[in-house]
Amino acid sequence: MRDPECRISEPALNFPSRLAALAMSSHETDLLSTLKWTSDGLIPAIVQDAESHEVLMMAWMNVEALRQTLATGQTHFYSRSRRAAWHKGGTSGHVQHVESVQIDCDADVVLIKARQVGGACHEGYHSCFFRRLNPDGTLEIIDSPVFEKTSVYGTQPEAHSPTGRSE
Repeated sequence: MRDPECRISEPALNFPSRLAALAMSSHETDLLSTLKWTSDGLIPAIVQDAESHEVLMMAWMNVEALRQTLATGQTHFYSRSRRAAWHKGGTSGHVQHVESVQIDCDADVVLIKARQVGGACHEGYHSCFFRRLNPDGTLEIIDSPVFEKTSVYGTQPEAHSPTGRSE
């Protein structure tokens, strides 16, 4: 049942047709002021496949990354370890085409529904959530890679990781 106090979330915008108008309007200012940014000026962003609803990844956004996402229709994030913005798929070509953006009831998390090209994970998987914790405490890989990371990133994939390190 939906919480009646949880009214911050609006129906998802139709990004392909309304993106540029939002990115250059007072609605962008309203959106940015509605969000509850961390003390570091960041907000967690969950990316979900627009069709299957599978969670693809979680990354951080700063104001500029969210603005770039709104302006281009592709996801942009902020790397806390590198202290730099990055465009998802900028190196690999595995971009995310934004279909909608939603805000949770506390306005402290952004949910992006996107069409993923290739894999979302720099490890070569469709989703970054390719490992499952089993009841015995072991981790199990539950997916197959959709690309070979060394063929996309070379011999140093950690240089292209959002965190700057290989897992």
